[in-house]
Amino acid sequence: MTRPLFGCIEAGGTKFVAAIVAGPDDIRETVRFDTTTPAETIGATLDWLRAAQGRHGALSAIGIASFGPLELDRAAPDWGYITATTKKGWSNCDFAGLIGRSLSLPVGFDTDVNGAALAESRWGAGRGKPVCVYVTIGTGIGGGAIIDGKPLQGLSHPEMGHIRLPRHADDTGFSGVCPFHGDCLEGLASGPAIMARWGASLSDLPQGHVAHDIIAWYLAHMVVTLQSIMEPACVILGGGVTGTPGLIDRIRTQADILGGGYFRGRAKDIIIPPGLGDKAGLLGGLALAQDILPHAV
Repeated sequence: MTRPLFGCIEAGGTKFVAAIVAGPDDIRETVRFDTTTPAETIGATLDWLRAAQGRHGALSAIGIASFGPLELDRAAPDWGYITATTKKGWSNCDFAGLIGRSLSLPVGFDTDVNGAALAESRWGAGRGKPVCVYVTIGTGIGGGAIIDGKPLQGLSHPEMGHIRLPRHADDTGFSGVCPFHGDCLEGLASGPAIMARWGASLSDLPQGHVAHDIIAWYLAHMVVTLQSIMEPACVILGGGVTGTPGLIDRIRTQADILGGGYFRGRAKDIIIPPGLGDKAGLLGGLALAQDILPHAV
């Protein structure tokens, strides 16, 4: 039986990755575009998807895992929009609607981190776990939670990067980089926050530098907060900052100290790297596209 083909888009603030995908182990073709203006970037993506159908065959649906914030309520008049984002020129962009109308295809749409979390829960490190959380720590910090196979959504999608934290005793005199909250988690532990106060990425700082313990302490607070709220079976940590050698082990050590033995999950078991590597976001698009098909017939 021939597998259906899906168009997948991982839309980031720096780059778009589009692909023709038949399954998590069957990515037919990919392309990358710099994220510039909506007209330019979405236009280039649409042109590529149209041409790719000529090479690979007709698509059944499109899945978009995008930077946000997003409107995810399908009953809302602005469903599918990127809303009040800090990415210049992208606020109030009718992203999913434009893609769907232009290609005459159903569109699955969610945040990049919800998409990555969904892919990890289906095919990666969170497979078989009833509650799975994926957090990316890079240019920003964002997280998605999958509960019994479905992304957590309330009035909007979770914004885990904006939880408030106590300040580390050795991290004083820094107001944070978040334009909305200053010293929330993203304002203190994202890549730009690290660069702003130490002048280098975490991986470029010496292993004995105080930054390693400070960032691990903040991220461990995030893990313990997640344990307090939902006791996840795994907290998958992705993004460029978490590629720093030794950081995940430091986070595990601090999380066990901060948890005080209270929680069932032990840090060494639940704090893990992505099973899908750098394909989690793109395969999130696949999961979203697959899930929209039953609603389109």
